[in-house]
Amino acid sequence: MQKTIGILTAMSVEYRQVAAMLHDVETVKDGPQEFLVGTLGENKVVLLQCGIGKVNAATGVTNLIITFHPDCIISTGVAGGIDVKLDVMDIVIGQEVCYHDVYCGDNCDPGQVQGLPRFFNGDERLVGIATSLKTDVRIVPGLICTGDQFVTNRDELNVIKEKYPEGLAVDMESAAIAQVCLLWNVPMLSFRIISDTPGVNAHFEQYLNFWETMADKSFAVTKEFLSRI
Repeated sequence: MQKTIGILTAMSVEYRQVAAMLHDVETVKDGPQEFLVGTLGENKVVLLQCGIGKVNAATGVTNLIITFHPDCIISTGVAGGIDVKLDVMDIVIGQEVCYHDVYCGDNCDPGQVQGLPRFFNGDERLVGIATSLKTDVRIVPGLICTGDQFVTNRDELNVIKEKYPEGLAVDMESAAIAQVCLLWNVPMLSFRIISDTPGVNAHFEQYLNFWETMADKSFAVTKEFLSRI
C-alpha cells in the first residue's frame, strides 16, 4: 500500500540531495511554501525546503500536514555533533529530540514548553527501520537538541552539554517539527548526518569539507532509509 512521506530540509544543499532521489516530480505551491511532489520506490514523497530555524520548520510542517496528510514526517539534513563518540558522516537518529534554548519558568523543566513534554519521542517503527540499515556508515540513536543558534564554539557547546549530557547532536529544526507532529498525531523521525563537530579547530572548514567530499555518500544512506519506509 502506497504511503505518503513528508520530508523537510532546512537548506538548499540538503534539498537538492533529496530531490535528486525522486522520480515523476511536480511542484505544488501552497501559501508561502513550494512543495516538490514525487515518488521514491512505491511511496509518494512530499519534499519541502522549509528554511532554517524553528519558526520556518513549524510553519512548513504544519502546511505540509494540512495539505498532503502524510503518513509520517522525516526531518533530514545535517547536524553538528556534540559528543566525543561521534565523527563526521555518522548519522544520529532522533530517538528523542528537545529544545536547548527554551525556558518557560520555574514550573517547567529546562527546555520544556509549558503543557508539552520536555522530550519528544521519535516514532518507534521509524527508529527501528533506521537502526536496522546495513551500511558502513555508523548510525547512532539518541538525543538531538534543537535551538535557534548555529553552534560554533566550545563555550556554546558546553552550555548545551551541561543541560543535556546525553545530547548527541544539535540542529535548528527537529524539535519544532516534532512538537507540531505530536499535536497533529503524525509519526515523526529526525534523521541527521553529522557534518561538523563544533568546538574543534577549523570548525567551518570541516563543515565545508563535508559538502565537498562526503555528502553524496552520506545522503545515499538517507535514500536507503527512505526506501525502506
